[in-house]
Amino acid sequence: MTQIDYYMFPLSPFGYLAGTRMEEVAAKHGATVNYKPFALMKVFEEVGTPPPAERHENKAKYRGQEIERVAKFNGLPVNVKPAFWPTNPAPACFAIIAAQNAGGGDMAGLVHSIFRACWAEDKDISQDEVIKECLTTNGFDGSLSDSGMLDGAETFSKNTEDALKAGAFGTPTYVVNDQVFWGQDRLPHLDAYLAEQA
Repeated sequence: MTQIDYYMFPLSPFGYLAGTRMEEVAAKHGATVNYKPFALMKVFEEVGTPPPAERHENKAKYRGQEIERVAKFNGLPVNVKPAFWPTNPAPACFAIIAAQNAGGGDMAGLVHSIFRACWAEDKDISQDEVIKECLTTNGFDGSLSDSGMLDGAETFSKNTEDALKAGAFGTPTYVVNDQVFWGQDRLPHLDAYLAEQA
């Protein structure tokens, strides 16, 4: 069975704007999804990409316009300047890792609910109560927000190394075999590639 490695970062607006379309593509082709939260700022540092706060004002302005356009096109509510952005992404990343290891719930729902909490609901995803709500709403034990910390930290670090080795330089990044698809706007390309592999 084909596996999609999804290198994701819960503070990414474009990860949020992908919605659950990647999971729909995976289901269409019978592929599995391996969620791999990673340290985006570390990858930016390694590949020479300045963080958002240090980018030229033209690029920052375009980013805001693009977020609004894509949100409207995809039918998703969005706050271009969320109340709690940036914030510490580690609790959300570790919870996603713990939930994937535990199984039994809706991973796509969990990931999207964390994105939505930040980008549409003005919730602070560094806070335990926010993460617990996302977990329980999607069929996971809320205690995973606490129990997965050590393993989560180790996996998070490994995911970051894996992202660089796989060729990732931003997020969302979807990797199948040796093919890298960067950005929610590349989902049709991922769909076409998986169809070719059938």
